[in-house]
Amino acid sequence: MRLLAISPKAIVRRIWKWFVSRTRIEPILETTIVKGALSPMYCLGGLTFMFFFLLAITGMMLGMYYQPSPDTAYNSIQEIATNVRYGWLIRGVHFYSANGMIITSILHMLRVYFTGAYKKPRELNWIVGVALGAFTIMAGFTGYVLRWDQEAVAASGVGLGLAGAVPWFGNFLTNFIWGRNYADTLGRFFALHVWLIPGLLMVLMLSHFWMVRRHHIARPL
Repeated sequence: MRLLAISPKAIVRRIWKWFVSRTRIEPILETTIVKGALSPMYCLGGLTFMFFFLLAITGMMLGMYYQPSPDTAYNSIQEIATNVRYGWLIRGVHFYSANGMIITSILHMLRVYFTGAYKKPRELNWIVGVALGAFTIMAGFTGYVLRWDQEAVAASGVGLGLAGAVPWFGNFLTNFIWGRNYADTLGRFFALHVWLIPGLLMVLMLSHFWMVRRHHIARPL
């Protein structure tokens, strides 16, 4: 009966207090933001992370129906868009989130560059950010190929030519990513898009956020 007498707000406060004391996240909760960082231009990094989160959720949903085979890939996408309940919405959110992540990551890098936020002591974080931007573009390209329609197959051929032109590593990249036939190509692009690139993005994001936490947000020029 005593538990029933406690209000829901009091229960939530107790749970939150227990969580904070056990995780010791007080320094994160108490972090102050400089006034200049309240500008919308300083929210681009957070928007990029938000798009990544949406991509992860919708990507897991799409992966339940997508079939990474040259004979079934395109048909499985059409099945998602037409017959799966809310499949068109999930695919649309995934598509526009991918474009949004690329756009906001590029704008974020431009903002960091033109405001001088990459300078000492943030040089390493700038390098990590550039790597994040590169992997974001790679994620977009590999996802585009997974449609496996005529345009996607042509795009994979363009990528093959670009990879083959890389000095010293061109042959290795073409053999490693494209394989011997279309089945190898699509399967490896699927693995890159679903497992390898997102994993690297998460590791780099964690290090990026940690260094931002250590060095704080750079003040505008």
